[in-house]
Amino acid sequence: MAGGDDLKLLGTWPSPFAIRVKFALALKGLSYEYAEEDLASKSELLMSSNPVHKKIPVLIHNGVPVCESNVIVEYIDEAFAGPSILSADPYERAFARFWAAYVDDKLLASWATMLFRGKTEEEKSDGKKALFVALETLEGALAKCSDGKVFFGGASVGLVDLALGSQLSWLKAAEVMSGEKFIGGDKTPLLAAWMARFSELNVAKAALPDVDKVVEFAKMRQARMAAAAAAASNN
Repeated sequence: MAGGDDLKLLGTWPSPFAIRVKFALALKGLSYEYAEEDLASKSELLMSSNPVHKKIPVLIHNGVPVCESNVIVEYIDEAFAGPSILSADPYERAFARFWAAYVDDKLLASWATMLFRGKTEEEKSDGKKALFVALETLEGALAKCSDGKVFFGGASVGLVDLALGSQLSWLKAAEVMSGEKFIGGDKTPLLAAWMARFSELNVAKAALPDVDKVVEFAKMRQARMAAAAAAASNN
């Protein structure tokens, strides 16, 4: 373990937020203990480590918890030697934080609405439309952020790459479940090339969950939600 540091990550295997923390730890070459949480029966360690939100992921470093995925990624970047995730330039750091937030606020929200949050077919359709808009917006951001290089972070992986990369299995699962292609073609060729490059990284291969497993998980979650809605309507 690097520098004798004691690191423990609390997460769940399908969570994009936990996955991006795994990416950051791997980029820095850090070993750590991983604890899979059951969100239906949260552990005392999770509840005590994140008493405000009671959510994963939580990184515990030498007994001290750090919460919220992007905060954890920045903490890892600052606390440990290795490849930089954020630029030393203040503007470039702010730019990366803006787009990392966009990935969560717009992209994740859109496919989550399409798969889970939408209560009607219209709401699910609106989620799908928002997904296409978000991806086209990120296509433009990639052209600007990368400055002609291969990643959002330029020549190397940065914060936006980790945020977007952590959602790749879910985006592919959404394609399987909808029968539609979301990334590629005339509208997002840069994103398609980026996705292929990112998916080949060792950190991605090690941390991204199998798409078929994500599809199975999503279908089970949809079935549980449908059953709960049916039960509620009968009461």
